[in-house]
Amino acid sequence: MAKSAADKAKGTEHPDYHFIKVVMTDGSDYMTRSTYGKEGDTLNLDIDPFTHPAWTGGEQKMLDRGGRVSRFNSRFGSLSFGKK
Repeated sequence: MAKSAADKAKGTEHPDYHFIKVVMTDGSDYMTRSTYGKEGDTLNLDIDPFTHPAWTGGEQKMLDRGGRVSRFNSRFGSLSFGKK
């Protein structure tokens, strides 16, 4: 039975929840349930926990735009801020 646009807007229709295959950047894959695409579709990830710096502990660089960091350090660098 087809749902009307009013029923969809009210949220009375549930999304189509089905199995898809997720492929990580290293080529490994797994099956999961999702509303993405259609049953059996493949989702290829560009960023995953194996490559993103938030999970890998990658290097972070402090950019000194307009000398703000150096100006802060020159003004407040001698303060310990509770560190010993």
